[in-house]
Amino acid sequence: MSKRDILTPRRPGPSGAGLATRHRAGLLAVLGAAVILAQPGAAAADSMDPVALGNPCAGCHGTDGRSKGAMPTINGKSPRFIAKALKDFRDGKKPSTVMKRIAKGYTDAQIDALSKIYGK
Repeated sequence: MSKRDILTPRRPGPSGAGLATRHRAGLLAVLGAAVILAQPGAAAADSMDPVALGNPCAGCHGTDGRSKGAMPTINGKSPRFIAKALKDFRDGKKPSTVMKRIAKGYTDAQIDALSKIYGK
């Protein structure tokens, strides 16, 4: 065996190629599922459960609607104000960077439920 034989990578045989293809297909399936599950509001898509509905809000506005950062606090706003803002974001009437993408996943009934969760 020469030095060149040791340094030259070997090509995988037919079984190695099949294994790589199966691993690639499995990886793509996992990544695809992760993308679907990571969509804003995906957990709340058909739910009226307050916890599921409020999960996307909590990331920026705080679990209780009281933001600790630059995002506006939504706790204590009137339910009417919150519902109108969410519907305006969803319908493109209010400019936003992220809120339109989040709000478009909610129905009118879900928006009304959210406004009652955070509003006072």
